Amino acid sequence: MNIHSTSEESEAYIALGANLGDREGTLKEALHRLDNHDEIKVIRCSGVYETEPVGYLDQPQFLNMAAALRTTLAPDALLEVMLEIETQLGRTRDIRYGPRTVDLDLLWIEGLTLDTLHLTLPHPRMFERAFVLFPLSDIVPQDEHFGLRKLVTTALQDIDGKEGIRLWTTSVWDGESGHSVS
Repeated sequence: MNIHSTSEESEAYIALGANLGDREGTLKEALHRLDNHDEIKVIRCSGVYETEPVGYLDQPQFLNMAAALRTTLAPDALLEVMLEIETQLGRTRDIRYGPRTVDLDLLWIEGLTLDTLHLTLPHPRMFERAFVLFPLSDIVPQDEHFGLRKLVTTALQDIDGKEGIRLWTTSVWDGESGHSVS
């Protein structure tokens, strides 16, 4: 068996962000590159939210969104694809939490718990970040059976930073595979 792919499809949730260059265009291009991969299909996308930077504050505002993917890739292989797309779209890692052309974070794969040197699932800070939770709440189905909907809903009730988030556009994804579920 190939350790980079499986015979079964999994549903994965990712966060996308950008605050340099054509932010909206870069998010759209990242989605297209994911969707054009043989083992990845973009199935739902959130609205796009403009958000204030977190951590390193001396930088432009971000556009953030989330996407649900169907994939036969193993988690580490999906992460590799995402990191390669970041590089192709001009991502550099000069300042921790600093400005970037694009940021792709693997958040959740069907309730899988994983903690390796390069990947922790669920993403260790996803429930602390309004800029992740707002878009994620757009696309996690009400009947999602791994508990993510409940976790997102609960985290949103108490999260700080809600005032720094505003809806930018309802969608940048024009792929045939869909938009938000809410």
